Amino acid sequence: MTTSFATETSNQDGRIPVSVLTGFLGAGKTTLLNHLTRHRDMAGVVVLINEFGEVGIDHHLVERVDESILLLDSGCLCCSMQGDFVNALKTLHERLARREIAEIRRVVVETTGLADPVPVLYTLMEQRYVSARYVCDGVLTVVDGSRSPENLAKQAEAVRQVVMADRILVSKADISSRETLEKVETWVRDLNPTAPVFRTSQGDIAPRHLFSGGVYSPSERPDEVTSWLHDLSVQEQGHHGHHHALDHHHHGDSAATAIRSFTLCFDQPVSWRGLAVTMGDILQQHGAELLRVKGVLAVLGSDAPMVVQCVEDVAYPAVQLARWPANGPLADRKGRLVFITRGLSPEDELSIKERLADLPDDNAAFRVLAANPTLVTRCWLSQRLPWMGNGSFETSGWVVQPPIRARRA
Repeated sequence: MTTSFATETSNQDGRIPVSVLTGFLGAGKTTLLNHLTRHRDMAGVVVLINEFGEVGIDHHLVERVDESILLLDSGCLCCSMQGDFVNALKTLHERLARREIAEIRRVVVETTGLADPVPVLYTLMEQRYVSARYVCDGVLTVVDGSRSPENLAKQAEAVRQVVMADRILVSKADISSRETLEKVETWVRDLNPTAPVFRTSQGDIAPRHLFSGGVYSPSERPDEVTSWLHDLSVQEQGHHGHHHALDHHHHGDSAATAIRSFTLCFDQPVSWRGLAVTMGDILQQHGAELLRVKGVLAVLGSDAPMVVQCVEDVAYPAVQLARWPANGPLADRKGRLVFITRGLSPEDELSIKERLADLPDDNAAFRVLAANPTLVTRCWLSQRLPWMGNGSFETSGWVVQPPIRARRA
């Protein structure tokens, strides 16, 4: 018995994965959607768009469910959200609960060419109704492969969309010169060294290459996490036992507009609470300059790696992998954090590195938490503590055991 792609991508905790499709004006998002909505693997997927007329779907329309939902012959639902993202998601889920529409395996949200993907991500994480029923599965960014990187770099929205991406699609490979395509691909890899890059012609790419790219994907295997770190092999010895990757690249004419990336490598497992309060403070201080933070960390008291991700001053809930990757840079079981920054001064960058090299212990972390109840990384600490297997758990300096009767049970 074969399993469809859409079935494979349903989320283990019952929430529906949401992929955000973005890209600057003319990049080729509509062309991509025209191809995707015809693909047989899109059964059970809902595509949220602002206007039906922008996507060529009339000739393969199966039926009109109502004025806002079309059922396509691929089994994909095309839904007009008319600019109201939250209301569209609420309506979909309510209709699903009433069994007015078939089971939804995934949602793809197309943003406008000038849209910043961060508010969409924030809604998926922070809006109570939405976050309880949907989960962010990643950002897909389409980049025009026929335009020069110099022209693309002039558009702040285009740069931001690339930095936010989990998957990058360089479009128009069929009409672009090889030289231009290679320059564009170099540019996007410089901006975002953690995202896989694919070339597309006429939007032709299989859904399996696009989806399940975020940290919340149930199909993500530990070995696939190493793709985040594929460009981070050059390291130098840093302070306090850390390894710091060399800065990748500088963009822009001044430090105020420069986009750059750096990586921290942790030789030893970190205190989870110490990391949470330190990163929370860093995000609050430098959120506007931290476009993205992604990492996989070894945590004291746990054999399993922890995946963390932040966008500006928002921390995604952390995810614990089943095991460490067997191959790639993470096979050494040393944690790494990748920072993509814009306009961060060298002094502030050094301060961040030094603070993360000297994390507070649990007692100090608890004092910070008590004084800062709105810490943006508090969601990291509300999750279950690392269990030791016998019903006990270990924290800094303490091993907490359950009652003897409970352990015998």
